[in-house]
Parts: sequence; C-alpha cells; structure tokens
Amino acid sequence: MSKAFVSTARAALVSSAVAFAFCVLIGRLFYLHVWEQEALLEHVESNRKMVQIVEARRGNIVDNRGNLLATTHTTIDLGVDPQSARETDQEKFTELANLIDQPLEKVIRAIETKTRRGSDHAQAVSLIKWAYLAKGLDEDTYDKVRELGIKGVYGNRKYSRTYPSGKLAAHVLGYVNHEETPVTGVERFFDYYLRGQDGWRETERDGRRRELAQFRAREVAPADGLNVALSVDLMVQHIVEQEVARLAAEYNPESVSVIVSEPSTGAVMAMANYPTYDPNEFYNTKKYPIDSQRNRALTDLIEPGSTFKIVPAAAALNEGIVAPEDIFQTGVERVSYKGRSLKLPSDHHTYDSLSMHDIVVKSSNRGAAHLGLILGENRLHDYAEAFGFGEKTGFDLGGEVSGTLHSVKNWDGLTITRLPMGHAVSATPMQIHGAMSVIANKGVLMEPLIAERVFDAVGNDIVHFSPKAKRRVVSTEVAQTVADMLVDVVGKDGTARKAAIDNYSVAGKTGTTQKIVNGKYSRQHHVASFSGFFPANNPALVITVVVDEPQLKGVGYGGSVSAPAFRNIAEACIAYLGIRPSRPDASFLALKHSGYDRSRRISN
Repeated sequence: MSKAFVSTARAALVSSAVAFAFCVLIGRLFYLHVWEQEALLEHVESNRKMVQIVEARRGNIVDNRGNLLATTHTTIDLGVDPQSARETDQEKFTELANLIDQPLEKVIRAIETKTRRGSDHAQAVSLIKWAYLAKGLDEDTYDKVRELGIKGVYGNRKYSRTYPSGKLAAHVLGYVNHEETPVTGVERFFDYYLRGQDGWRETERDGRRRELAQFRAREVAPADGLNVALSVDLMVQHIVEQEVARLAAEYNPESVSVIVSEPSTGAVMAMANYPTYDPNEFYNTKKYPIDSQRNRALTDLIEPGSTFKIVPAAAALNEGIVAPEDIFQTGVERVSYKGRSLKLPSDHHTYDSLSMHDIVVKSSNRGAAHLGLILGENRLHDYAEAFGFGEKTGFDLGGEVSGTLHSVKNWDGLTITRLPMGHAVSATPMQIHGAMSVIANKGVLMEPLIAERVFDAVGNDIVHFSPKAKRRVVSTEVAQTVADMLVDVVGKDGTARKAAIDNYSVAGKTGTTQKIVNGKYSRQHHVASFSGFFPANNPALVITVVVDEPQLKGVGYGGSVSAPAFRNIAEACIAYLGIRPSRPDASFLALKHSGYDRSRRISN
C-alpha cells in the first residue's frame, strides 16, 4: 500500500486559508462583542422595548351656565395586520364590512394584500403590517367588531375635538386642527389649561412586534386637561347670531360684528361675526374660506364716525369748560383757531345754533368740531386714548389690533375738527364697544372678560378670573349726564328712534361712516353702526352692532340698519334674562296700590 503524495505548498495554502478564516471570524466576533457592543445592545433594546405615548384628554369649554361648547370624544381608527389574517375568518368579512360601513371589496383587498413595492428605483418588496379599514369609529361599533374575533383586525384609539353647537360662537371658541394644534380663539389662548399632560408606558415586544403586556416596566398615566368656563351665554349668543343672520340676508353686507357685554364687569356674553364658519369643518375651505375664520370684532378697523362723539362731549364736560345748555354757532362754515381759518365739516342737516346737549342728540359734525376746538389738541387726544382708542382692549382671544390714534405731532391742520366726529381715527368694533361701556359703567373703563374660571373634572376651581378695571376716564356725574343725552338720542327727536324699547330707557349713539375708497371718502360705501345700553339708569347690557356696507337703496344709516338690530337683540335678552324695566308698567302700579306684593309672591 503506497502513501498518497501531499504537496507541501498546497498544505500550507490550505492551512493559511483556514487560519485566515478563523482570524476573520474571531476579528468579527471581537468587533461585534467588544468594539460595537454598546451600539448593538442599544439597537437590540430598541427593537425589543417599546415606548407608547398615552394621550391626555383635552378639557371641555362651557358657557356661563355649564352648557357644552367644545368637548373631546374618543374615536377608533380600525386597521388590519394582513400577516396575521386567517383564512377561517373569511366568512366574517361581510359582517365586518357592514359594521364599519365600507365596501366588502375594499375590506377584502386590505386584508389579503400582504406586501407592497417600494420606490421605482429600489423596487424593494416589504411586508404590510398595518392597513386602514375605517377611521373615526365610535366605541360601540368597535366593541361589535371585536366580538367578531377576526385575527389581525384591531383599532387605535384617538381623541377627536367636537363643537356640539356647530357655528355658534365659532370666532370665540376657535378650533384644534388635525395636528392637535389649537389655532385661534379660546382653544389657543387657554391651551395651557385645556391640553393636559400626555402619559407614557414602556413595554416589550415579541418577535412579531406584538406588545407583551406582562413585561410593562414603567407606566405614567396621562393628566387630562382642565375645563374652561366662559362668560358667554349660549342663549344670548344664539339670539345674537340669529340677528346677524337676518342682517346678512336682508342687506348682503361685506361683514357684520355684534358684541354684547355686562358694563359693570366687562364680561362678554356674546360675540358674533359674519361671515362665519363651522369649527367642525375648519378644513373645508371651499365651504368656509379662510377669511371667514377672522374675528372681525377684533381685527377689522373702521372709522367709528358719530359713535365717537361721546368722547369730546364727555371730555368737555369732565374738564368743566362747557355745560349741556351752552349754545354753539353750528351754522357757520369756518372758524378762527390759533390764528388760522379752519373749515368745519358739513352736516346732513344744518342748524344755525345748537346747545351742547343737542349737538349729541342731533349728531352734529360741526358741533362736535366746536367741542374739539374748545378742548384743544392735547386734551382731545388724551381723552380719546383714555377711552381706549389707539390701544388693544386686552381681550383674551389673540389677533386683536390696536387701531390708529395719531399722536398730536402727526396731526394735520384739519384733524382737530375731524377727529371729534370720528374721522382721522380707526378702531375695532370692540374698541367702540369699550368706549360706550365707559359711559354705561359710570365713567370706568373695564378690561373685557371672556373666561370666568378654570375648573377640574369634579368642579373645583383651579383659576378664577375677576373683573379688572383699567382706569377711570370721566367722573360718575359726567357719565350720567352723557347717558341722559344718549337717552334723548333714542328719543323722538334723536337719530336712533328705531332702537327704542317700550318701558325701557335706552341710551346709545348711531354712526354712519363713509368708507375711504381710492384715498377719498365715498358716498356709496358706508359703515352703519349703533352702540348703546339699557336700562339707562342701571345698565344691564351694552350692545354694539356694526354693519359694513349694507346694500340698500340710499344710504345705510346706523339709525335705520343697526339700531333695529340692537332693539331686536335687546328685547330677546330682556325676555330671556328677566331684565326689569326702567319704570313699572300700569298693571304693576295697580297691583301695588291694591296691596298685592308681586316680588313676595315670586320669591315664595
């Protein structure tokens, strides 16, 4: 028997190759287990462990009586893991499709499609681990789906923001978008309280990436958001929005803004604008253009016009330089002022002379100019500023603009005669409303109040918002004197007769402002406004109505367009809120004299 010949060179080559392979293997093992150990362990942990965010429920928004304005409810997005589907469940697909209101073909396609191709360049094929079946299911429907027992079909819970009253108070509430970001209104300004704090849980997954609940290591429960109670009254808001809808239908204006508040606290009970939108459909920009989301009561500027005349009137009385019975020559066209001849503005009706009282009642532009000249530039400017013009009101909704009140050094030669009649100044409807509230509130300017309190799930107050007085503008006596003048504005000789309410003393001021078009005041484009309060001797509500460019034959005067809207809102609020009349009616007097005590009967 002969020995096989073994080449020494070949044996060395084979031995070297085997040794090299072992060296590479050992080097690779060293690299993985020593050099890259930390990074690889982190990768393994990330695949094995899973951190889930547990969303907090956003708090509710309610009105001043606890009626729900905005809330959050749970919905389920239903899907399927095609890799887990069983053929034995096919007979249940029809019932599943009926439950979730989806076509059977769509359901079958989602369940049976197990892979998808990647991009055109890679052409990679990947497994589908999740395919949508339906979005926004309620809890009852999801429970019925689970009872079917179809393997691989499961849902993910999510919170959905809902506004039960639709368009009602849309500009006050704002909305939360699909990215869970509050966009406008109360939703945005009070987001700190409403949003809550998300929780989280750390758990492990098996090889099929399913959660192993028994291995949950740490879990932090979410802290749900707090609730916000507004000063808005749902019924008053409804009354206002009905009237806004009527104005829009009858006059087809560019816009409408209406504000209702309590003068003593500044609490806003209603705020509405036209055009408006439904916060449940904020995304439908074809139905509700983005422009409709603007809160025009805070963002749109107009010249206040004759509603501004309460400023020079109150200022002149407060300075003690005029009395209501003082007579002014309102028939002249020019006056001398500081060595200059100034042309006075024109009036719709020219009067040779008017008392200071009648300047307000008749809404005389020339009479207001006389008051401005007596005050002088500095005092006129300072009182306008004190009434809130040229600064934000501080209303807690965001987006508010400050308007324009030029400093005296920037006035031209005519400003001293035009500012008293509400020209050469721009203001928001909210600023006009605030100025009228000064007169209603005995001369004190209040900061508008929209939120009353923040409270938790069991009703305990967390934050309470109190009325805030910004400053005293005029004395109580002067405010009462101006209020008496404004009562006569609504009387038979005034410009706002259509704002009158039987058995109630109403005080207010009309405004009919020519809009500036192409740098000039237009005779065809007007803003009709009325701002007033009632009962005049003990004001319960201040109401401001601004209608931009009402379409009708002739001029859309504040007295003919906005004053009737004020009356309609006021009468409905009287019935709802039980506001007592300024003077008892005849039937009550008869009962009183007969010995019948109605107040005692009601209290019992």
